[in-house]
Amino acid sequence: MDYLEQGRELLMTYGVDYGLAILKALLILVIGLWIIKGIRNGFGKFLSKRNIDESLKPFLKSLLYNLLLVLLVLSVLSTLGVQMTSFVAIVGAAGLAVGLALQGTLQNFAGGVVLLVLRPFKVGDYIEGGGHAGTVREIQIFNTVLVTPDNRKIIIPNGGLSSDSIINYSAEATRRVDLVFGIGYDDDIKKAKELLVSILTSDERILKDPAHTVAVSELADSSVNFVVRPWVKKEDYWDVFFDLQEQVKLAFDEAGISIPYPQQDVHMYNEK
Repeated sequence: MDYLEQGRELLMTYGVDYGLAILKALLILVIGLWIIKGIRNGFGKFLSKRNIDESLKPFLKSLLYNLLLVLLVLSVLSTLGVQMTSFVAIVGAAGLAVGLALQGTLQNFAGGVVLLVLRPFKVGDYIEGGGHAGTVREIQIFNTVLVTPDNRKIIIPNGGLSSDSIINYSAEATRRVDLVFGIGYDDDIKKAKELLVSILTSDERILKDPAHTVAVSELADSSVNFVVRPWVKKEDYWDVFFDLQEQVKLAFDEAGISIPYPQQDVHMYNEK
């Protein structure tokens, strides 16, 4: 009976002590989660009122939310009587092992942070990087998602992208359209140049400043080549690129100016 009585008293003592600790920890957890959710929502509204890139907002909210969750878990464990020094040592050892196993993933995470902080491009920009080109749809923590003009989805790891050369075609308000047109050696160079200039000056999409360039660039094997370099707004680039080639071909045909293609003269000799 003495053992049963002692066991009952021991159970009551530890039950009350640990029960109160667990109840307190659960209360801290519930209230903490509610507070963290409110802070995250308030931080999101704060970011919405500031002139911050849209691709950066989700990352900042996620970073704050996870940091507050870690602090909350530490508070709960401390309430339960877990020694923080031992806990931190265990977490540190586990973190080292996980870090070695996920080295590539951590590199992509670091690359994502670099891209979001330095912002060499933003969502909606047309870029070339990592061996691919397309319009940026998303900048995630580990990957950047591009969409090509033919609607293919490309996912590029941020680690390689952040350390690679990046060409941002949308960064500036204007772009230069670079075209080359060839005419035959028997055709009138001055007349061809006047036609090219006339086509450029009659197109309202082509900017007056910077001025366009039309000049003979090369006396090639089969043709006299002109470089045609008008400046346009970036949103007009592809329309002008395609339209000019059609307009030049129609104008040259109407004026009787030939656009030669590569040819070779073959001379055959009979040996006796």
